[in-house]
Amino acid sequence: MPSKGMRSICFSPRTPSFALAPTTTTASSPARSSPARSTISNPNSTPGRRSSFSDYRTQQIIETASAIVTKWDPETSPYAKVTSLFYESKPEALQFLKCLTDLQTAMRLLSAQDSKDPRLVRAQHLMQIGMKRLQKEFYQILSTNRAYLDPESISTRSSARSSLSDFDGVDDDDNAAGADAIAEVEQVSSLAMDDLRSIAECMISAGYAKECVGIYRVIRKSIVDEGIYRLGVERVGSLSRMSWESVELRVKAWLEAVKVAVRTLFNGERILCDHVFAAFDSVRESCFAEISKDGAALLFGFPELLLAKIKKKDGTAPDRIFRILDMYAAISENWTEIESIFESDSTSAVRSQALNSLARLGESARSMLAEFESTIQKDKHHHSSKSPVPIDGGIHPLTNYVADYLALLADNYNSVLADILQDWPSPPAAAKSSSPEHSFFDSPRSDDESREPALSVRFSWLLLVLLSKLDGKAKSYKDASLSYLFLANNLSYVVSRARGSNLGFVIGEEWVGKHEAKVGQFAASYERLAWGPVLAALPEEDPAAAVSAEEAREVFKRFGSRFEEAYRKQSCCIVEDPKLRDEIKKSIARKLVPRYRGFYEKNRATAGARRNVGIFVKYTPQDVARYLSELFLEVIVEEGSSPSTSSTSSSSHRR
Repeated sequence: MPSKGMRSICFSPRTPSFALAPTTTTASSPARSSPARSTISNPNSTPGRRSSFSDYRTQQIIETASAIVTKWDPETSPYAKVTSLFYESKPEALQFLKCLTDLQTAMRLLSAQDSKDPRLVRAQHLMQIGMKRLQKEFYQILSTNRAYLDPESISTRSSARSSLSDFDGVDDDDNAAGADAIAEVEQVSSLAMDDLRSIAECMISAGYAKECVGIYRVIRKSIVDEGIYRLGVERVGSLSRMSWESVELRVKAWLEAVKVAVRTLFNGERILCDHVFAAFDSVRESCFAEISKDGAALLFGFPELLLAKIKKKDGTAPDRIFRILDMYAAISENWTEIESIFESDSTSAVRSQALNSLARLGESARSMLAEFESTIQKDKHHHSSKSPVPIDGGIHPLTNYVADYLALLADNYNSVLADILQDWPSPPAAAKSSSPEHSFFDSPRSDDESREPALSVRFSWLLLVLLSKLDGKAKSYKDASLSYLFLANNLSYVVSRARGSNLGFVIGEEWVGKHEAKVGQFAASYERLAWGPVLAALPEEDPAAAVSAEEAREVFKRFGSRFEEAYRKQSCCIVEDPKLRDEIKKSIARKLVPRYRGFYEKNRATAGARRNVGIFVKYTPQDVARYLSELFLEVIVEEGSSPSTSSTSSSSHRR
């Protein structure tokens, strides 16, 4: 507890508390009279004879009140001018409050008996002095206990106590020291809150609600406004002139601020206001509304400023959706607390502002998903022009963009999007029925499928739009085998991203499994078209059967030519997925190498003398296996080069 000297300095008459106090009415001034005060006479009573006991009791109350009120009147007592009543002597402070309460009772009695009684004038004068004293005390307690009455301390007192009890493994001495520190803070805070409540009840009961609430509102509102500012939420006229990078910094600050502001700042102020004005519901609600409305409006109004910025500068750019969803989640996750803290009619505007921001963020997110679908259709992701198909049959940039975008949404915003999309109509049935064969909607949907979550339906539809676009792009290849390799590569990437993220959970195992099988079908079609002619160069019935020398030379020559041609074309292709790459190479080798080995071993000697055999037989089975193992590794094969040439120079040509 501060020393008397410190208390005297803290309670200097030069503090701003005097600016908040009403003008003092001296003994010679007219008595303060207002319909709000308790000097209104009772219309049901008529002046009559007063009993001796009643006169004695009334006089006694006035004299007792006069003694203590005069003692603590800073205008007549130098001691009272530099000393705080509630810090100096709590028992005397409680007696001071009791005397004013009794004085109020006496004033009602005198007013009912004779409104011109001189004692009533004296009682009114004493009441004014006492109220002025309480205003000073109220201001002093609020000002000097800011550290103990800050919203964080108030809102976390109980949680701090409970969390401390959970540390069973902590050293007993440390635990005891922590408990003592918390207990000390709580004691000071509780005493200050109780004193404020006692003063508020006395002042409001006496008709001085305006003065009491005025002091409280000025001090506590400054704390809320300062807290909002310290959290990084500033009042800005417009975000339109800021770069997106600057706006993102403000959004990040806002996201951090929402949780702290709701659960600590506003919650703490709600608790304090409820305690101090517990006996007066209307005062409590109106006071909290005045304290919090500006800060809350600034906090929950920020999303609308952001949406205006996005709409003006970027339309509904899909890449902006991530910040939109972050802000939606911030309000949604704290909605229970927002609704509880701002539950009264006087704070309904705050609830409406938060709900409006939530609704507009949801609308904006849906618009951005619609724009994302349009981006896929137009193939203008990242504001670029349409991308040509890769000459190597690799993964198209649009596939990367769409699959990564959806995987990121599924990993981080699953529940948020599920909430936003639950009432959004599904894609039109006509659009589904006109989709290409590799479609999530390619068969009539059962009753169970029709009840799938809106998020699953929407993401499956967006992937269908992508696959439809890729199907059209595949037709631009002149080589049909490259078309199928392109489809296999791109669909494999989509399936891989689904398997490796929450996207697979969103669209369902059935979708993933079906399209994984589709990858195998595309790969098989590629093998048939690209390597079928090579396989057809060998005898169809039994490649290990002996043939004539002339026929053997013809088969070896035909096989070598076709193998070189196929290898030259396919060496320009890539398969980025290691698993798919190995599967395709092993499948080709499994079909080709054993058949060629059988023919080679049976007919090599027949083809010619050892020194001339190289003219007809260019490749051994080991050569074929080795060249096949080097496929799809981003090797550039020059026009006219043979597999052996490309193998020799592959190290210098790898990209």
